[in-house]
Amino acid sequence: MFTNILGSLRATTSRTCGLSRSIRNCSSVCRKNALDLTAKSRSLHTLKPSLVLTYSRLRPFIKVPGQRNLFIQTQETPNPNCIKFIPGCEVLPEGTIDFPNIRAAQEAPLAKALFRTPGVVGVFFGTDFVTVTKVDDDSVDWMVVKAEVLATITDFLASGLPIVNEGFELSSNATEIYDDDDDTVQYIKELLDTKIRPTVQEDGGDILYVGFDADSGVLKLKMQGACTGCPSSSVTLKAGVQNMMQFYIPEVKRVEQVEDEEEELSKSVFNEVEMEIQTRPKPT
Repeated sequence: MFTNILGSLRATTSRTCGLSRSIRNCSSVCRKNALDLTAKSRSLHTLKPSLVLTYSRLRPFIKVPGQRNLFIQTQETPNPNCIKFIPGCEVLPEGTIDFPNIRAAQEAPLAKALFRTPGVVGVFFGTDFVTVTKVDDDSVDWMVVKAEVLATITDFLASGLPIVNEGFELSSNATEIYDDDDDTVQYIKELLDTKIRPTVQEDGGDILYVGFDADSGVLKLKMQGACTGCPSSSVTLKAGVQNMMQFYIPEVKRVEQVEDEEEELSKSVFNEVEMEIQTRPKPT
């Protein structure tokens, strides 16, 4: 009888130990699941503040109902204040258009919309790209401006509105050869159109023929888009354009850049307004 009791006690003890081990295992699993849930919660909490920025970055890749997929690439230019936006569709049928200020963009709905972006001071259209220039101020962050510009271009292209109004004059005739052009001017325009302008347009800008003085040998050109205000524009003009012109056309002795007084005035006024806004005391 004593042996039977002892066997029962041993069996009970064994079941108790097994139950205890099961409880410990369940407890360990619960703790592991709790840690996993906590980690996931923290991860979601960390990601939450970046949802708006992520949407802004992905917006150019969103498919708009009734439209094809929009894929807008961005490309840096030699000018740190300019970025080239490539929407993957035709912007202009030919030529280029420069908008140095919002007044010049009254007949170009897309350019007018881009000028509403804080910090944007210039817009330039090529056949398949848009170059945007921001104010030369370190406090204006390209990350913020770029997101706004991408959203504006995406929404505008999805709307189906014309990029420029019908009848708007393009700069494709900047190197057009006229009957009264002498041989030297014809050579200059041909060299600009075939060798120089395509390279400059790859960097988001353009160079236009303004005039040539045969007596002094001075060739006057106008730089647009990313070339305007670029720190390396003088090097491009002298070491690049001037050397090529002198190599092929010995009559060219010097190349000079021409700037519109209206463009310089608009930039000066914009910079003054920006400075006044920044120095204005904040309301308490």
